[in-house]
Amino acid sequence: MMKPIFSALLAASLLGACSTPQPEHFYTLSGGADAQPAKPVKYYVEVLAVSVPQQVSRNQFVVTAPSGRIELLEQQRWAGPLAGEIGQALSTAVTNDLGAIDVFRTPHPDNLPVYRISTNVQRFESVMGQYALIDAVWSVRQLATSKVVTCRTIANEKVGAGYDELVLGHRRAVNRIAADAASVVRAFDNGNAACPAA
Repeated sequence: MMKPIFSALLAASLLGACSTPQPEHFYTLSGGADAQPAKPVKYYVEVLAVSVPQQVSRNQFVVTAPSGRIELLEQQRWAGPLAGEIGQALSTAVTNDLGAIDVFRTPHPDNLPVYRISTNVQRFESVMGQYALIDAVWSVRQLATSKVVTCRTIANEKVGAGYDELVLGHRRAVNRIAADAASVVRAFDNGNAACPAA
């Protein structure tokens, strides 16, 4: 009599274990930046909201398998909407690079030049164990003169296996775009604004 009861209890516990939901893991593009020493503020920037393709505009990771199959991962998620994650990471990287302050939607004095940075991500690709790619068209506008420079950066970063590696690859890609935008701000300051050489 005890054997059937034990078997039933074991089966019930196994079924319960199978129905336990998988834990969700959250990632951010803004983390992991090294602390930067304070720099004299020379610029104000306005990093506008970023646009991303509709198919990746979600919290869940959208990855491409080596076979080309697209997968939506419920347990691997961005800490916030992808467009917001990219925008925050760009703002952090640009301001750290330039020693600038991001004054988007913030009152500010008129004693420093203001540069508006707009970014349209046209491709955001994640291929596990291979690469993390961000293809972005972006512009820098000098508000005082309304002069604008529009450029494109294709940042294709090789990555190792695992989700952490994929996120690090996308962070490097965002940092490349930010470095290109910062170089244009400096070029405006020097009077020869142009897209950085590829």
